[in-house]
Amino acid sequence: MFVHIGGEYTIPVDSVISLINLETVQASSTDMNRFLKEQEDANILEYVSEEIPRSLILTDDRTYVSPLSVGTLLRRIKTGDFAV
Repeated sequence: MFVHIGGEYTIPVDSVISLINLETVQASSTDMNRFLKEQEDANILEYVSEEIPRSLILTDDRTYVSPLSVGTLLRRIKTGDFAV
C-alpha cells in the first residue's frame, strides 16, 4: 500500500518509520536543526513541496518534509486514501 505525502510524492506505507509534527517542534530546537542538517549532508532530505512544512516523514531510506499534517497522513494511511 502507498500513501501520498504531498507534491508529486507517493511512498510505500511499510517504509514509514515515523511521522513528526513540525508544528510542535520549536524552530530553535538545536537537536532538530542538527538532525535536518545531517539528513541534508547525507543527501537523503527531500522537500516535497514549497508550501509551509507541517510534518517530517522518516522512512527506511529517506527523510521527507511535507506540507501535510500528521493527522492527514495518518488518516490516509489508515483509510487507504490516496487522493491527491
